[in-house]
Amino acid sequence: MKMNRRDFLKFGSAGMSAAGLGMLSQLGSLARASTSEDYRALVCIFMFGGNDGNNLLVPYETAEYNRYATTRSNLALPHANLLMISPSNTGGIRYGLHPAMTGIQQLFNSGSAALAANVGPLMVPTSKAQWNARSVPLPDNLFSHSDQQAQWQAALYQTPRSGWGGRLTERMVDSGVNNRGYSVISLTGNNLWESSDSVLTPYKVSASGNFGFDFYDPASSDPLSAAITATLNESHAHALEQGWLDVMSRSIDVQRILTNALAGTTLNTAFPNTGLGAQLKMVARLISARNGLGLKRQCFFCSIGGFDTHGDDQLARQNELFTEISEAVAAFQQATTELDVGTNTTLFTASDFGRTFTSNGQGSDHGWGSHHLVVGGAVKGGKLYGSFPDQTLGGPDDADGKGNWIPTTSVESYAATLGRWFGASDAVLAEVFPRLTYFNPDTGFFT
Repeated sequence: MKMNRRDFLKFGSAGMSAAGLGMLSQLGSLARASTSEDYRALVCIFMFGGNDGNNLLVPYETAEYNRYATTRSNLALPHANLLMISPSNTGGIRYGLHPAMTGIQQLFNSGSAALAANVGPLMVPTSKAQWNARSVPLPDNLFSHSDQQAQWQAALYQTPRSGWGGRLTERMVDSGVNNRGYSVISLTGNNLWESSDSVLTPYKVSASGNFGFDFYDPASSDPLSAAITATLNESHAHALEQGWLDVMSRSIDVQRILTNALAGTTLNTAFPNTGLGAQLKMVARLISARNGLGLKRQCFFCSIGGFDTHGDDQLARQNELFTEISEAVAAFQQATTELDVGTNTTLFTASDFGRTFTSNGQGSDHGWGSHHLVVGGAVKGGKLYGSFPDQTLGGPDDADGKGNWIPTTSVESYAATLGRWFGASDAVLAEVFPRLTYFNPDTGFFT
């Protein structure tokens, strides 16, 4: 069988997964690699669309709940359905998790999960009076999806061009380390969070585990493999033609190396058959292959969309999304325990922004501060970190009378705490987060 070069190139463009094209200069010998005991993995779940955290974490005490129910109107969750939690650091004040979050409740009660209250992008600490007077600098284009996604992932506020996960990893994984490019892996395409200010870019892996040319065996004599091998071994005088073939050849090698590394892994934990479940299962498999990759630090980016609930039936939509998150995160935490990396792995959530406390009739509108999850064996779980907002309309935490919470914990504080656990020094944190001097550099949710 003779494959036409044009057909092969066309097939390669369509059939090659994105994973195969990003790491040409990062190829190393997996067989010679080894992993240190101080391995750390950060796993980001980005909730695209702006999650309404007001129904993720709800006041449980009678007076506060009644205010919540009255103000939220059609968006209020019934008190009897809430999953009650008693944070150990709130003086006995109880809260309720969304009823779909049974897995998160169990992790919280077992000490493997914590909640961070009212987190959002700030340039400096900002009070209600300062907001009203516009007397402090504010992030550009607040309440804009694209801008707030970028600012959350970058922790930079004017034209962000790199992400804090990428900048952190760029400084913590030496440039000479084999397979360095595998230190920032995305299970959901391109993202800013893993893009560094130097050379690291997200290495994209399919959550399905299919790596493009899995059918190709260069040692095989089957007609298709033989035709591909012959085409890859051709020499061309035209620089672009030869360059393309070289890229294809090295990309296939990269994919085969990663496939071989994963082939030796075993994972018994059952994951839900959902999009996020598949992503986190692949993250667990990649972590289990760490001995082959030989990296001490890795960042993984996962995502789930559908949180832009202006006109949706928000209660039904959030129930679906929170069920998917809770089940997938619970399975992932079980998998890290199975792999004996529970204390070496931390998962956290992020989103464009929160949403207004008041309803627009069906859903809620773009907001600012929101609540987030931090999960892992090293987390000081069972606690609520930061300041839960005063949910009085027009109150000290409300920017506009609609329950648009002014963040009391900055993205910098949240991210730098994760970065410190990741192993970053004060000097590295200062480079990665240039505005960290304005904020608390450690919110305290690690042992």
